[in-house]
Amino acid sequence: MEFSYVVRRLLSAIPTVLLVTFMVFLAIHLVPGDVVDIMLGTQNYLTQDQIEELYREYGLDKPLIVQYGIWVKNLFTFNLGTSLRTGKSVTELLGERFPVTLELAVFSLFFALVIGIPLGIISAVKRNTFTDNVVRVIGLIGLSSPSFWVGAILIVLFSGVFENFNLFGYVSMSSNLIDNLQVMLLPSLTLGLMVSAQILRMTRTSMLDILTQDYVRTARAKGVNSRNLIMKHVLKNALIPVVTLSGIQLGYLLGGTIVIENMFALPGMGRLLLQVVNERDYPVVQGIVLFIGVLIVLLNILVDILYTVIDPRVELR
Repeated sequence: MEFSYVVRRLLSAIPTVLLVTFMVFLAIHLVPGDVVDIMLGTQNYLTQDQIEELYREYGLDKPLIVQYGIWVKNLFTFNLGTSLRTGKSVTELLGERFPVTLELAVFSLFFALVIGIPLGIISAVKRNTFTDNVVRVIGLIGLSSPSFWVGAILIVLFSGVFENFNLFGYVSMSSNLIDNLQVMLLPSLTLGLMVSAQILRMTRTSMLDILTQDYVRTARAKGVNSRNLIMKHVLKNALIPVVTLSGIQLGYLLGGTIVIENMFALPGMGRLLLQVVNERDYPVVQGIVLFIGVLIVLLNILVDILYTVIDPRVELR
């Protein structure tokens, strides 16, 4: 059942992903200035024939719909093309940048869950108390604060307290684990704090809904220990919406880390996307959008499968 469900979901997602790539393709081509204009700049010493030759070499002399059709055709051979600026294959560029973004997204989600779920549980259990109000205010601040502002505050705090702390640049985990964790701490914490506010609110709402169920009142009437009741029964049943939100947020983190990667000088996909959009490097833009779209589809399918693990009563149809 799960295999057929995955196949159906993948097949149904193909038109959506292609539509997204087509819209991005049109948008990037409609922006004034193309890759040839940007490469030549103001110091243009080429003749008109030479410029036209560049357009033919890059395949930009064909109508947009033909260019997109060629790109889609190449997908069937798993060819995402080559960068118009560097000559590297798009697959190679993604392979270089994706591990950085993946590490940032996973660490950010880890911080979000570690912070958001416990606070959500406390807020639900202590409903309408001073503690609940404080936690809800913290969540509201987290939802209202832009990531670049939170990142700037953390940079100022850490640079003032820890003078030798590595704040910028990137060191791979295989090169130096300690330096890698130092470099990734602040950007991960910045994004994690933003997402934790949403995890907090979802956990609280879901917990409050479960706490009003008849079986919870019956268990309390029978004298079941409150801690065991919360952790073994209520929390498990309240996790499904949290898992859904976590999967959505992981997709957001994988595709939306442009600001933080630029702020902390991390060579991830977000920073690459900003660079290639500015350079009008069309194949790389298309490759990144396709890659992120496929990742989000796979994450959604994975979340659906996790439902059946958390609650065996859930059936995939």
